[in-house]
Amino acid sequence: PGGGDREDPVAEAPADAPLAERMRPRQAGEVFGQSHLLGEGKLLQRVLDGEVQQSLLLWGPPGVGKTTLARLVADASGARFVPFSAVLSGVKEVRAVMGEARDRRARTGDRTLLFVDEIHRFNKAQQDAFLPFVERGDVLLIGATTENPSFELNAALLSRCRVLVLEPLSTEETVGLIRGACESERGLGGRIELDDEQVKRIANASDGDARRALTLLETVAAVSLSGGKVDDDALAEALQRKSVRYDRSGDQHFDLVSALHKSIRNSDENAALYWLARMLEGGEDRRYLARRLIRIASEDIGLADPFALRVSLDAAEAFDRLGVPEGDLALAQAAVYLAKAPKSHAVYKALGAARQDVQETASEPVPLHLRNAPTALMKGLGHGQGYRYVHDDPKAREEMKCMPPGLEGRKYLEDDPPAHS
Repeated sequence: PGGGDREDPVAEAPADAPLAERMRPRQAGEVFGQSHLLGEGKLLQRVLDGEVQQSLLLWGPPGVGKTTLARLVADASGARFVPFSAVLSGVKEVRAVMGEARDRRARTGDRTLLFVDEIHRFNKAQQDAFLPFVERGDVLLIGATTENPSFELNAALLSRCRVLVLEPLSTEETVGLIRGACESERGLGGRIELDDEQVKRIANASDGDARRALTLLETVAAVSLSGGKVDDDALAEALQRKSVRYDRSGDQHFDLVSALHKSIRNSDENAALYWLARMLEGGEDRRYLARRLIRIASEDIGLADPFALRVSLDAAEAFDRLGVPEGDLALAQAAVYLAKAPKSHAVYKALGAARQDVQETASEPVPLHLRNAPTALMKGLGHGQGYRYVHDDPKAREEMKCMPPGLEGRKYLEDDPPAHS
């Protein structure tokens, strides 16, 4: 189910396999990226050297080497390697594999390394199936996930595994990967020639995803039927429009909108435009972005430029009327305006302080002079008695108290809220 025994987890791929599979590293020295985990004294290097044997969770975006590293760990450990896909299999199959691993260890002493790809696909109750076998050491579990383990994996499983964060490849690392694949006999064997600028274009289009980089390179080779020097038209045909990596419901969504908000708050209109463009190109819900801009206008600009709220509301309405792509310009205009506007979070702080008082002090009755008195009974009870109409009685502004007695004199806003540009 989802895979089987592999006597050699790093066996060479057949000649007709995709380029990304043919170029899969067969030893740690062939891995591009993850220098924070690989190298002398680094944790993953110690695992590969056999110094550490514990279950691992590999967390990172697609194409950064999660499956490759699991295979290398299996090869280094000498354990029986069983790859397993959470997409293709369920808990019944998991328990069958676990039971076989337990029996095998009792019979021969051999340990099983179970690699579970996309382990977050199992819900938190289903993940419990792994626990007894991991605890007893029947299996060494390596789970791979593109989702934040803090949210997608249960606490019991997390506590029994070491989480390793894998990063996208840098442009320089991706360039090295592409160059190596062009020259390697396992790769293209020198069949095509790319100049430095062309290699960089492929690297930039891959967004740190090694698999995507090699797939794009393979497409370039396929388009260049005669081989040799690749012309720019063939490269453009192979690359076409870049597909921006973006997860509208995961960490990336929250990280990017946080970057947009904080760039506007910091009055950096160029950064604000960049992060907005990243979200637009990734397919973010424009109405969500419009709501965020409205929030920024109140939270970070506020009384320093009250017109900013109107600008953000107008941008939201303009997008509703125009749609994509014309309406994107209205959102960009609002983002730039908000970034360049003076800033004040006085109202934001003041509302927070008032809410804190509501939570932490007694809910005193509304003073009688501030109460409405629409009936004779209510007037007879003193509602509205002593109220002074400030338009006719300007001294009322200073002399008539409007706070409840327990909070008399409490101020949430300064007389002239500070602003910064």
